[in-house]
Amino acid sequence: MENNEQLEQFFDQMKKQDGHLKSPAFPLLKKRRVNLWIPIGIAASVILAFMLIKEPKAIHDRPGEVVIITLHTDENGDQHFTIEQTTHLDTWESPTTSLLTQY
Repeated sequence: MENNEQLEQFFDQMKKQDGHLKSPAFPLLKKRRVNLWIPIGIAASVILAFMLIKEPKAIHDRPGEVVIITLHTDENGDQHFTIEQTTHLDTWESPTTSLLTQY
């Protein structure tokens, strides 16, 4: 019990001594004001960019001439090229169809 009373007295004295001390004044932080011109400028730039970007025009013109190159194999196993020039392409064959038939 005596120890508790001594401890209480010791801390009471410390509190009294600390009661005369003044706490230092802390500087107040200034609030940073956000400059609104920056986001407004960015938004205006994006809107202007969308207005100025034009959609690509579709190309509807067909070429005037089409060159068709075909490879033929005769009875002897010789291969010959045939080159034709037309104004339109009637048929189209995938370049990988030979993979389905030969392998």
